[in-house]
Amino acid sequence: MKTENPPHSKDRRGRRRDLIAAGAGVVLVTATVLVGRAIQNADGSLRVQWPPLLASWDPHVGPGTPAAVVSAVAVVAYGPVLAARLPWRGLLLTAWAASLTWTLSLALVDGWHRGVARRLTTKHEYLRVIDRFDDIGAALRGFDDHILIGPPDNWPAHVAGHPPGATLTFVGLDRVGLGGGAWAAVWCLVLAASASVAVLITLRALGDEHLARRAAPFLVLAPVAVWAGVSADGYFAAVAAWSVALLAPAATRRRGASAGRATGTWALAFASGLLFGLTCYLSYGLTLIAALLVTVLLLARTARPLVPFLLGTVVVPLAFTLAGFNWWDAYHLLVERYYQGAGGVRPYGYWVWANLACTTLAAGLATVAGLRRALAAAPGAVRTLRPGDAAGREASDPGQRLALLAVAALLALLVADLSGMSKAETERIWQPFVLWLLPAAALLPDATRRGWLSAQAVVALVINHLLWTGW
Repeated sequence: MKTENPPHSKDRRGRRRDLIAAGAGVVLVTATVLVGRAIQNADGSLRVQWPPLLASWDPHVGPGTPAAVVSAVAVVAYGPVLAARLPWRGLLLTAWAASLTWTLSLALVDGWHRGVARRLTTKHEYLRVIDRFDDIGAALRGFDDHILIGPPDNWPAHVAGHPPGATLTFVGLDRVGLGGGAWAAVWCLVLAASASVAVLITLRALGDEHLARRAAPFLVLAPVAVWAGVSADGYFAAVAAWSVALLAPAATRRRGASAGRATGTWALAFASGLLFGLTCYLSYGLTLIAALLVTVLLLARTARPLVPFLLGTVVVPLAFTLAGFNWWDAYHLLVERYYQGAGGVRPYGYWVWANLACTTLAAGLATVAGLRRALAAAPGAVRTLRPGDAAGREASDPGQRLALLAVAALLALLVADLSGMSKAETERIWQPFVLWLLPAAALLPDATRRGWLSAQAVVALVINHLLWTGW
């Protein structure tokens, strides 16, 4: 007579598979380091000093070291308990504050000037061209003329590599009296930290509050904070995340709501579209965030927010188009510029898998183990989306819905990887996608959560103290 395995046996097998998945992540990173060093030493074609990361060997400590260690210990020791007990609004504020503290303390390991105030003032950054936007209309109309390498006054790498919405952000800060690297860094840090709140709101709307609370410590104590502090990509990640977070409650509100609530739903969807339109004008590659937005609608089993969402989406593109900037033309010029520079030298055959090692380091081993569980749950989650299954959303496990969200982010990331337009530096560039992989760690068993949180902290602290990460 066949008997089922006892629950504790299944739990042991699950934990063992989690460790195997994390071990595979370690093997991947190790392989990319060894192979990358061999390639770089042979011909220098990787164009990074410490492959697979854009970093150099630089063991150091700094004023942020004590704060970073204390923050890590505090989140590991008290994070799960506080996440379970705090009032919901208190949890959101605490998560924001804790994310900001963790990210800022890691940045300060490199010191205030080197790690924060001067990060966005280097020769590749947006602040180098502020004075060229005195006439914003003229700058937008002539933006394409300076993308390629060769013409006089071609844009710095990051300005050329993004639509002008990114640069105009810092122009706007300068215009209101918040110019300079320090204010730009504060802007990016504060908004990047808010992204964890956006993810929590989304998870609560799509699943349940319990699941969101389980994810909170992993969203706070994420290795990707090494690159969020300080980079404009952390700001981009936040804008994209809030687009998803506003769509989720708009999609999950029940039919038959009062006129006031219906208006609120319309406003949320419109604001979500507005932010998605802005996202596309901050970074060309973030059009892939559409995968997460579509997943939200599928999980909510509704298309009701589409009209206000689409209306919001056209606002920013229309404004830039009327001002004289053509997104498509600029993107094609960017592709040419990319292959004029390091993108034309870096070997696709290495980076197509080394990029995944960069993601492993940015997301952490807990996320790798959580993704294993998410991928295992995804087929069951997909089955709940079948047409005609009226009770699908209500009957499905909230963990399955989280799994689909994480898998959608993973698929978007893989598309970016295969495109060949993301060779190296993905530990920074892919922050908007990595952010949505992190909640997968909420699927890990309670008994192992502090261990996995510790692993997350160790990865971030080791990278930040042994390497100088630049861009």
